[in-house]
Amino acid sequence: MVAAAHPLIVHAGLEVLGQGGNAVDAAIASALVAAVVMPEMCGLGGDLFAIVHQPGQAPAAFLGSGAAPLAATLEQMRRHGDQTPNGLRMPLRGPLSVGVPGLPDAIDALMSRYATRPLDRLAKHALGYARDGFALTPFGAAAIAMCEPFLKKDPAAAAVYLPDGGPPAAGTVLRQPDLADTLNRLAVAGPRCFYEGALARRLAEGLGGAMTPDDLAPHTTPVEAPIRIRYRDVDVWQTGLPTNGLIQLEAMNIVQQGGRLDPGGPEGVHRQAEALKLAIADRLAQARDPAFGPTPVATLLSDDWAARRFAAIGPDSAADEVAGELADGDTTYLCTADGEGMMVSLILSVSSAFGSGVMAPGTGVLFNNRVGRGFSLEDGHPNLFAPGKKTMHTLNCYLVTAPDGTGLIAGGSPGGDGQPQWNLQVLSHLIDGGLDVQAAIEAPRWTVWPGTDPHDLPNPYELRVETRLGEAAIEGLRARGHRVVTTGGWGGSGAAQAIARDPATGVLAGGSDPRVEGLALGF
Repeated sequence: MVAAAHPLIVHAGLEVLGQGGNAVDAAIASALVAAVVMPEMCGLGGDLFAIVHQPGQAPAAFLGSGAAPLAATLEQMRRHGDQTPNGLRMPLRGPLSVGVPGLPDAIDALMSRYATRPLDRLAKHALGYARDGFALTPFGAAAIAMCEPFLKKDPAAAAVYLPDGGPPAAGTVLRQPDLADTLNRLAVAGPRCFYEGALARRLAEGLGGAMTPDDLAPHTTPVEAPIRIRYRDVDVWQTGLPTNGLIQLEAMNIVQQGGRLDPGGPEGVHRQAEALKLAIADRLAQARDPAFGPTPVATLLSDDWAARRFAAIGPDSAADEVAGELADGDTTYLCTADGEGMMVSLILSVSSAFGSGVMAPGTGVLFNNRVGRGFSLEDGHPNLFAPGKKTMHTLNCYLVTAPDGTGLIAGGSPGGDGQPQWNLQVLSHLIDGGLDVQAAIEAPRWTVWPGTDPHDLPNPYELRVETRLGEAAIEGLRARGHRVVTTGGWGGSGAAQAIARDPATGVLAGGSDPRVEGLALGF
């Protein structure tokens, strides 16, 4: 089974599975197609994180994000930063907003550990859609139209996405021949050619910022045990630092201190929202690139800490200010499962829509803006910009296993700071509410805003709620002091995808978010 936010992504992965490939083979083929058909969300110039569960082995997390350029300086970022009503922020777009892309090497790391098919076969669909083109969906066309002003600023990007001088309509066939050449080079020579040799030099020169080939060459993908909590009677795994997986797990651990809950009722939403505020505050106060200092992950995920944080939640009052007490992004998500029990949870992104807006001429590679989106310019902040440092990352994805290690659920969603919140909600509807996977994804959604994004801080908390939650629940949340902002029946954002496996029969059930254009298919 494959679940993703675009039909062509699902088709590619499903065909690989049908030809005998495993879940990782399918995930790689799907991710490469996503990098072609959803350029507003992801690409070779972006990042990739994944958790792989192989029966009989402990899950493994692949943390494919890169560092800030070594030649960049804090003073340079402050000099070119964006002045906002909330203070000076990192430059959000342009060459200085770019971090070393992590996706190609993450693909290489997944290939070397698990793949059973060569990369040239797995890249077949992506190459075809880049070379011969694909029809833009309404969402894809709308994204280009929305970003037209800054895409026009980069000649290479404008030539690809605005081929006739303006945004193409839905149904237009979009071709990316330079990207096809780059994909073919990676498929033949291996993904490491993205970081070394002639292609690496061309990418760095084409960016025109602080990044050099010396930033690309040493990049590798950490592969490590994912972080974990026991929630009720299952194990929930998440990607560790520098991702926001910590927020989801800490919040879930806080939530379960109060026993079972109704995920759709005012008390349940209130408890979850307040737990998320606390977990977000702890992430902001403590988490950083592990190479630049420690983060007390074990403490933040401990039962003692969860009990202490739960005690800070007022049962009938929403917090306006939350402190860490220890001394809307553009992304896409997909998951795969094979008939042998392997499951993959994978997320990839260029950060904001179309990332930095800078494309290296002749390569088709559009660079991320993770550095500009993620770092702080505030002295003393654990996520303060520094050359060679990885920013804390909104991307994360989860996987659920039974206590005996049997894979049960792979899932996730794009959406910046909404990701850990919506992941928590989907899992709560599945585990606490007893819904099936599609119903859990379709359940009324809500979001605590702001989260961790420096460009959103500081602001007073809002609880953004889909009206389908119901008037009684909404009024109950207002009565508890939440600043409720309604978003329409399906306006809660996100693009959740999930696959659940029945541990007794092996039967797979997939769910795909109707808020976007994807689907789940299996055989």
